[in-house]
Amino acid sequence: MTAKTLADIAAILKDIHASIERAVPPLPEDVDLGAADAFVWHADPVPHLQAVSKVNRVELSLLKAVDRNRDMILENTQRFAKGLPANNALLWGARGMGKSSLVKACHAAVNKELEGKATALKLIEIAREDIDSLPILMNILREHEERCILFCDDLSFDTGETAYKSLKAVLDGGIEGRPGNVLFYATSNRRHLMPRDMIENERSTSINPSEAVQEKVSLSDRFGLWIGFHNCSQNDYLAMVEGYVTEYGIEVDADELRSSALEWSTTRGSRSGRVAWQFIQDLAGAKGVQIS
Repeated sequence: MTAKTLADIAAILKDIHASIERAVPPLPEDVDLGAADAFVWHADPVPHLQAVSKVNRVELSLLKAVDRNRDMILENTQRFAKGLPANNALLWGARGMGKSSLVKACHAAVNKELEGKATALKLIEIAREDIDSLPILMNILREHEERCILFCDDLSFDTGETAYKSLKAVLDGGIEGRPGNVLFYATSNRRHLMPRDMIENERSTSINPSEAVQEKVSLSDRFGLWIGFHNCSQNDYLAMVEGYVTEYGIEVDADELRSSALEWSTTRGSRSGRVAWQFIQDLAGAKGVQIS
C-alpha cells in the first residue's frame, strides 16, 4: 500500500472511532459520596461528581424577609433527611431575593442538626444544560444509601428546547420512578419555567391550544411545593443590610448606614437581598473590614 492509502485508512478509522464514542457514552466514574457534603455534577466528557470542599453560602439567620418560605423549605428538607415523605420544590419569583441562598442555607442547617446522629444530607448541583443527563445521575444515586438533594439554579426552558420532557419523567414518571433517596429543588424567575410568549404561541398556533399549553406548563406540576418570592419593601431591605452589618462587625453610624443603603438601592433600581449584599461588600471594603 502507498503512504497515501494508509493515511486515508487511518482517517477513516479515526472517524469510525469518533462515531462509536458518540454513540456509546463513557461509563460514569466511581462515586464516593462520603468525600464531601456537596457536589457538582458534570455530564461531559465523562459523567462524574466533583466534590465541593467549601460551599458558597450564607447563614440561614441572615436571610431576611423570607420567613415563611424559609420555614417551608427547612421543614421539607428536615423531613427528607429523616427518611419521611417530602416534596420536590420549585422556588420561583423575583430575582435576587435569596432563592438559591435559601436552598444552600437550609442544607447546611439540616446537616448541623444531623451531626453525630445520621449520615449527612448531600447537595448536588446540576447545571440547566445538563438536565438531559439526569437519568444517568439518578441511576448512580439509586445505588447509594445517602439521601441527596439535586439542585438546579435558574432553571428555565426557551422556545424549541425539549429537555423539559426528560425532567418531567424523572420527577414524577417513568417506569422506575424517582429514587427514594433523591429530592429535586429548582429555582427560577418563571413560575411555569417557560417564557410567557412561548406559552401564548402555543395557544395561537396549535390545533388544540388547551392541550398544547397543558403540555408546556405541566412540568411545574411535578413540584409539590411552589414557593413564591416577591420584591422586598424598604424596611425589609434595610433589615437585610443591618443584619449583615451586625454579623460582620462593621462599625458605621446608623444614619449614614440608612442613607448610604437607600442611595445604593436607588442607583441599582431595585431592592433585594442581592442588592443588600452588594452594598455590604462595598461598605466593608470602604471600612477596611474582611468578610467571608
